[in-house]
Amino acid sequence: MLKIGVLGAGHLGKIHIRLIKEIDAYELVGFYDPNKEAAALASEEFGTKAFDDMDELIEACDVIDIVTPTLSHYECAVKSIRNSKHIFIEKPITNTVEEAKHLITLAEEADVKVQVGHVERYNPAFTASRPYIKHPMFIETHRLAQFNPRGTDVSVILDLMIHDLDIVLSIVKSNVRRISASGVAVVSDTPDITNARIEFDNGCVANLTASRISLKNMRKTRIFQKDAYLSVDFLEKESEIVRMSTVEGEPDPLSVTIDLGEGKGVKEIYFEKPDVEPNNAIKDELSAFATAILENSTPEVTIHDGYNALDIAHKIIEKIDFAKENLV
Repeated sequence: MLKIGVLGAGHLGKIHIRLIKEIDAYELVGFYDPNKEAAALASEEFGTKAFDDMDELIEACDVIDIVTPTLSHYECAVKSIRNSKHIFIEKPITNTVEEAKHLITLAEEADVKVQVGHVERYNPAFTASRPYIKHPMFIETHRLAQFNPRGTDVSVILDLMIHDLDIVLSIVKSNVRRISASGVAVVSDTPDITNARIEFDNGCVANLTASRISLKNMRKTRIFQKDAYLSVDFLEKESEIVRMSTVEGEPDPLSVTIDLGEGKGVKEIYFEKPDVEPNNAIKDELSAFATAILENSTPEVTIHDGYNALDIAHKIIEKIDFAKENLV
């Protein structure tokens, strides 16, 4: 059993504490939060020890779960890794690319496991669709949220779009060739709504939109590839697959077909809705990390994955900043 401690007892931190108590592979040693009042309330709510000192908690554990504000991720991760602790760290991995790069070096030197909390990898709608994703050539994502002051310490790119950046990078096996982007700060000091276009060397294009000032919530991704279209609704936990195949001979009169024109044949269209098994994605990612440690295997969302998503996110931010400077 792995002894684990949680850093951070805010909204998400409390969810982690509750779920860790349900995972047999972990023994929850306790948690640390600098807000003494919040720590006391969480300790009473979960019957778990609130440590007064972060270093003391780190020393007592095998695994550290970092669920603090983004700006403190780096400091917490460095302390944990230098004490040879495996770490689960919420997204984005750090605030800057340089910090993430340094964590990679430290983790490799300490020979510890690191998993980044890109939770949408465990969304049941995405996992149900994954076997159908072959060679995507156009991807469109919309991640829209109603305004919530929590999370405005970073731009919408690091807060919301980074989820979709990780998903896109996980399914497009090619290097990024070009990025263009635009964004507007409406109610905060950093962009609240952003659109980015990412072009890959293999010809795939991803068009991503993220907003935290929308009237309704939406988390949808549409994937187009040869003879197939996939729709993944991360919010409603639904997926739909539309596939086409060449008809040999006469088509079934009851089937849905497309005549491609003289000499080009007929395609039959198949509609599928993969079975989506309900799950708790956060619990699954925490459980998967325990398995990676105990079996000495590679975590499903590696430190390099976290770095790559953050790197593209910052390149998008740079594009927006550059455009803003040239408008002045």
